[in-house]
Amino acid sequence: MTTRTAVTPLTSEDAEILLTAARHAAEAAGVTVSVTVLDAGGHLLAFRRDDRAVLISGETSTRKAYTALQLNSPTADLVDLVKPDGPFHSLTTALDRPLLFIAGGVPVHRDGTLIGAIGVGGGAPEQDHTFAVTATAALA
Repeated sequence: MTTRTAVTPLTSEDAEILLTAARHAAEAAGVTVSVTVLDAGGHLLAFRRDDRAVLISGETSTRKAYTALQLNSPTADLVDLVKPDGPFHSLTTALDRPLLFIAGGVPVHRDGTLIGAIGVGGGAPEQDHTFAVTATAALA
């Protein structure tokens, strides 16, 4: 019989670590952002929008996190898959809850298990991706 060890889910404390690390990385780069952290079920654990961040960044950060969670992949790795000739072309409109295939969403793993996701919006996509990856590294 194989014994399974339970993986600790993403906690509110973890979410604050992710949020703070992403915001600090963005501040260091002079970028104002919104950051969303979701648990493994897609439920909101933390959200913060910088006062001067563009309003749409709140929505994009949330959709990026949701997309990274659902596909268990950084959104930066999915961008080419939804182009007109890509295998996920119709996926952008296939679900009730919209996905967003722009860099800035990153899944969060603990001991190899998906426990949530972070999404960053407000900077250039490459910047948002870097801020999200920096945050996941801070949690590790």
